[in-house]
Amino acid sequence: MSLQLTGIHHLTAITANAPENLRFYTQTLGMRLVKKTVNQDDTTAYHLFYADGQATPGTDLTFFDWPLEPEGRGTHSISRTGLRVGGRDSLFWWKARFDELKVKSDAVTEIDGRASLDFEDGEGQRFRLIDDGGLSPSHPWDKSPVPTEHQIKGLGPITMSVPDITSTALVLEEVMNMTKVRQYPSPDGIGEVHVFSMGKGGPAAELHVAVQPGLPASRQGAGAVHHVAFRAPDQATLHEWTERLQSFRLPSSGEVERYYFRSLYFREPNGILFEIATDGPGFAVDEPMETLGEGLSLPPFLEHKRSQIEARLKPLN
Repeated sequence: MSLQLTGIHHLTAITANAPENLRFYTQTLGMRLVKKTVNQDDTTAYHLFYADGQATPGTDLTFFDWPLEPEGRGTHSISRTGLRVGGRDSLFWWKARFDELKVKSDAVTEIDGRASLDFEDGEGQRFRLIDDGGLSPSHPWDKSPVPTEHQIKGLGPITMSVPDITSTALVLEEVMNMTKVRQYPSPDGIGEVHVFSMGKGGPAAELHVAVQPGLPASRQGAGAVHHVAFRAPDQATLHEWTERLQSFRLPSSGEVERYYFRSLYFREPNGILFEIATDGPGFAVDEPMETLGEGLSLPPFLEHKRSQIEARLKPLN
């Protein structure tokens, strides 16, 4: 098992209201807009990337701006996104902030042995703030409205819902070299959650699989997650993953150049879209770290279409 994923790279979700999405994630959650670009396969849509102060791999929460109806919740989907904070005190700070700003949230509680706080954005995107126990470094954004000590540090455990775990577990363990470490009752009272760990593990490197055969199949829409990406350190490692998927005869996209990272896409047996993405070159490859996200960035292969692309995008404010 020498080939190892090193954690969650990013998570991409769907919004039908890009201006409100920008306001919520930068002003309410205090995350930094580190890249304002377009969906490379649908250049009429924004692709917005929010992250920590240094746009560190493993902190990216991203959104496609598509005018869709709200998600139909159910299984065959990623159902909740974990976000790491530095301690239990931060969870109570966030609970007070959510109450003040009328953000839908539950009480601070313990889930899977960690202090946790569930909340939703205005479109029903589901999140769980978790106390990471100080296990990961912090790269705060100095212009955030959230105090440094309470800022979101990055992505935490990602929870997905499946009706049957058998084939999914086989892919996670035998193909992706994850390790099942424990399980716990689902907080929504429906089924058990199986925890799979990557690399050195910890809250930034876990995939939680809830087995929920009684739920209807989800319907993707606004407020849904589109896919989750896992970390590969570099392009050479990504080539190894490409060869590994081929050796298991698992259909994939082949490697795709995204400019800010290189990617490989495939679906696990319950139809959920997975991506393996390289840590580099990163978001500062085409604009200074100090001014990330302030202008519209386009990869070189789209730059010649800038005027047409800009003309079709809606204002963000």
